[in-house]
Amino acid sequence: MADRFLVVKVGGSLLKSGFPPTLLKDLKSAALNHRLTLVHGGAALVTETAQKMGKEQKFIVSPDGMKSRYTDRETMEVYTMVMAGKINKQVVAFLQSGGVNAIGLSGADGQLLRASRKKKLIILDERGRKVAIEGGYTGKIEEVNPQPLRCLMDLGYMPVVAPIAVDDEFQLLNVDSDRAAAYIAKALKADCLILCTDVEGLILNGALVKRLKLEEARENLPKIGHGMRKKIYAAVEALEGGVREVVVTKGALETPLTSALNHEAGTLIVPQ
Repeated sequence: MADRFLVVKVGGSLLKSGFPPTLLKDLKSAALNHRLTLVHGGAALVTETAQKMGKEQKFIVSPDGMKSRYTDRETMEVYTMVMAGKINKQVVAFLQSGGVNAIGLSGADGQLLRASRKKKLIILDERGRKVAIEGGYTGKIEEVNPQPLRCLMDLGYMPVVAPIAVDDEFQLLNVDSDRAAAYIAKALKADCLILCTDVEGLILNGALVKRLKLEEARENLPKIGHGMRKKIYAAVEALEGGVREVVVTKGALETPLTSALNHEAGTLIVPQ
């Protein structure tokens, strides 16, 4: 077990109606044989909370088709409150209710996730033209400090990480949760990264893709829709960084993690 690291990312879509009980049971089971770190999303709840507070959210699309939230200062405050506060602590409490000794933290804690603030963003406007806008508080992950995670896991805790990073000026930045999970998996030299979502896996031409090689994943990126594209892109980054395999799977299955580790569900992506 000492060298078997597993990183699991749970998407916000799975958390809307509460943490899936079957996933909780399977997390506990997987933690018996792996040192497990959980990363969570929650973008939809950030949007909902911001709108309730009268702060409309703006979403932008990059030239390569990636859709993301535009994070100005006020949005970053709401993002931090919801991600590192409400969602993180609800997940921790639920895990503890099932006997998992979890500790919640964000990427800012212990400088776990160091990022650079994007000064400018190139996006597509309503007519599909490339334009440059201020970067806001969106970050590009540059470095991961895995030591806090290793220490917590050595003591028998399961770290639960909210996707917030800190830059050289100690400003909090919004980072993509799938890519945060990928970078953490790389830093831990994880055996596997499992990206849990609300669909079976990667669907191409109406059918589930059960297995992809790294090069095939790269080639298929332009054909994949916004939400899944981020996950496949994160999978590519993880594999390029030395992670052995990535599985994109449905988190509400009876045994989502066990099935993914046994290659019985989801889309398996491997280096070769």
